[in-house]
Amino acid sequence: MAGTPNFDRRTFLKLSAAAGLAGMAGVTSATPGRDPGPKKDEILVGVSKTADSPQAAVEQHVPGNAEVVHENKSLSYAAVKFPSNAPSHARENFIEAITKKDEVKYAEENATLEALYTANDPKYGSQYAPQQVNADSAWDTTLGSSNVTIAVVDQGVMYDHPDLSSQFGSDKGQDFVDNDNDPYPDVLSDEYHGTHVAGIAAGTTDNNEGIGGISNSTLLSGRALSEGGSGATSDIADAVEWAADQGADVINLSLGGGGYSSTMKNAVTYATQQGSLVVAAAGNDGRRNVSYPAAYSECLAVSALDPDETLARYSNYGDEIDVAAPGTNVLSCWTTSTEYKEISGTSMATPVVSGVAGLALDVYDLSPSDLRNHLKNTAVNVGLSSAKQGSGRVDAANAVTTDPGSGGGGGGGGSTTTTIDDSLSSNADSDCWSYTWEYSSPSQVVVELSGPSNADFDLYVNEGSGTCPSTSTYDYRSWTTDSNEQITIDNPDTAADLAMMVDSYSGSGSYTVTITEKE
Repeated sequence: MAGTPNFDRRTFLKLSAAAGLAGMAGVTSATPGRDPGPKKDEILVGVSKTADSPQAAVEQHVPGNAEVVHENKSLSYAAVKFPSNAPSHARENFIEAITKKDEVKYAEENATLEALYTANDPKYGSQYAPQQVNADSAWDTTLGSSNVTIAVVDQGVMYDHPDLSSQFGSDKGQDFVDNDNDPYPDVLSDEYHGTHVAGIAAGTTDNNEGIGGISNSTLLSGRALSEGGSGATSDIADAVEWAADQGADVINLSLGGGGYSSTMKNAVTYATQQGSLVVAAAGNDGRRNVSYPAAYSECLAVSALDPDETLARYSNYGDEIDVAAPGTNVLSCWTTSTEYKEISGTSMATPVVSGVAGLALDVYDLSPSDLRNHLKNTAVNVGLSSAKQGSGRVDAANAVTTDPGSGGGGGGGGSTTTTIDDSLSSNADSDCWSYTWEYSSPSQVVVELSGPSNADFDLYVNEGSGTCPSTSTYDYRSWTTDSNEQITIDNPDTAADLAMMVDSYSGSGSYTVTITEKE
């Protein structure tokens, strides 16, 4: 049913405006000679895309003892490396100074993220995870399809493993640690996490070999973690962007740590806009604190269950959790000989969900937003709080047999879309809009901004209050380095109209805001 929302518009000046410059499209890989893994001496500087290039905008402000060592033009950031013996206040002073420059949107440490698994005594054993999520029943409908691609951004994957080789095409992936196009693990005895994750999501099923993965989807490996299981934000963000550009339908991130990062947020926003569902691990601290990148609204956050479907003691939980999946003692592929071993963690729960997503995509043509809703709507309540299970334990059989339009598992299945077209005249211009809800209890609202390519517009949203957000006070912000922004809100607060602001960080031109409300 078409909606008939009402809009009120007011245009006002920002108290302080900053003109910006930004980079061209495209990406350059890590500069040869960069050390693999963590890059604790680097600062990532995000630059508005109206500049000639991120490197050109940043290097004029870099002190003599530092240098620009890497840039990503699609995500529009540059990495500045300081000497390892430089005092910490040198980097802090640089962040403070560079963020005052008109063309710079943010500066942050190149934080280290780690694989989110909890090692135990690996042992052979029977699988239970596919049965727990009813994958065996789903396989009566589909085993999955090579037309669906799951990208594993992780350690390298042993793509010649007997249970994985048929899931890889001619393009095995990309290595963002060693800067080449071969994502094979460097040290097989140490680098098993990516292979284990890949086997859970898409180890070949029904081939008289080893284990059965959740789906027979095509695999793509983005090696962004070293053999030690850790990696720099820049390598992981570059890998996420690359996977989206390769057409990955699902991007699996069994990793986390480092806190909020604008660089990583921009990467998962970019991937979502390119049509990829980003599935991420909640974290293994055993506390109420969902790890980033899972905590970003664009990501489908996954908590881990024990075999008895209680929350695993190591699993993080919180309001950001979307679904749960088995994560304890999950059997999958290993990198020594043709072994199969059990390990535990939200890292293991995440590819279960990615595999279920792959099965659903073989049956239904769904956008990332609709696929996210479908997995949540077809999840099974296992008796935990929403902070621990989200919408419930993911269920493969429900996901492939429930028509997304039927609203099975919750929601009425309807949606309404409304667009707003207007323009901003300069970087001192902003528009505020209010949207009247069509549904009394929508399951989700997606707000998208499409603006001019030669400007940098940002999107801010408030829910529940009806008050217009500002650049400093808001509930949600999409603040990438270009004018394409997206905000997804699950179970939005409809106590008042949705309030949205389109702000020009730099430049002028026409824009379109699209609001999609779903029952």
